Amino acid sequence: MDNFFAFGFGISTLSEKGLELDCYFPKPITDVDSTTEGVLDELPIGAHEISAETAKLFGRNAKSLHIPSFRPESNKKFVYVKLTEDVEIRSTPEAYLKLHLMSHRLRVPNSLNLDGLFNHLPNVCWTSNGPIATDEIGDALEESRINGKHLEIFSVDKFPKMVNYVVPSGVRIADSSRIRLGAYLGDGTTVMHEGFINFNAGAMGPNMVEGRISQGVTLGSGSDLGGSASTMGTLSGGGNIVISIGENCLIGANAGTGIPLGDRCTIEAGLYITANSPVTVLDKNRATVKVVKARNLAGKSDLLFIRDGQSGAITCRTNQNAIELNAELHDLN
Repeated sequence: MDNFFAFGFGISTLSEKGLELDCYFPKPITDVDSTTEGVLDELPIGAHEISAETAKLFGRNAKSLHIPSFRPESNKKFVYVKLTEDVEIRSTPEAYLKLHLMSHRLRVPNSLNLDGLFNHLPNVCWTSNGPIATDEIGDALEESRINGKHLEIFSVDKFPKMVNYVVPSGVRIADSSRIRLGAYLGDGTTVMHEGFINFNAGAMGPNMVEGRISQGVTLGSGSDLGGSASTMGTLSGGGNIVISIGENCLIGANAGTGIPLGDRCTIEAGLYITANSPVTVLDKNRATVKVVKARNLAGKSDLLFIRDGQSGAITCRTNQNAIELNAELHDLN
């Protein structure tokens, strides 16, 4: 197929007023074989409702398509999304498909057109009984109490937690509520209790994540994000600067960065580097070479950022020791 970007059969949850609250895609695809190509050619582009019976007919002729088992319910509908190119998001199912693509490791962060995402993600009450519209949650709480049940509300947000939709292989997640759908977790990644990974962000694996990976930020293989460490995302102070951390880096506890880092870089605990931070560059003899803005060091490898013990000034010199992750912490057996 000359024009093909992504496809998936999904199940949408509807509010009592018919608003689509979410959409679950068990096995989306980004590649097609010859038989699947012919079947998908018959389907219109975009998001469309389809009966389970019709979907099964397509599945018989295209073995690579996964057709979820679907029981008709009043608050559910069966849909498909067919995208021939990576265009602006036009519907809630399209938004959910793109988030699924990243969490299924079919696309990496910052590789998708996410324009229109927030406009097509309704704010939802995520509960022990699934997603409920915010303007209907009062009635749902009252009904649950009348029936002697407890309805727990986990969050009120546009994004659900990832593991309710996708559980990547080879990962450890201490607190699933801190990983949003649309996060990318590479094989061998461990996220501890205070670790957080936003949508369109990721740890390429293997990684140890005890801090925050903000929207648009990626953590390279073998890198460690220490306890309460932070990375500046493009939704806040980072503006349009895409922050990436290279391979085998260490961001110490309570530290952070607002500039991209190359490979084998270390930022000492408690030190937050922003683009405008003045940094004293030292040679191998610890003599001052020059003072620059941190942005001038963006993307460079083998850097060690520490504070001068007397003046407190930020200094940078060659990192002599590339860090290695503790292998025992990443043993999933």
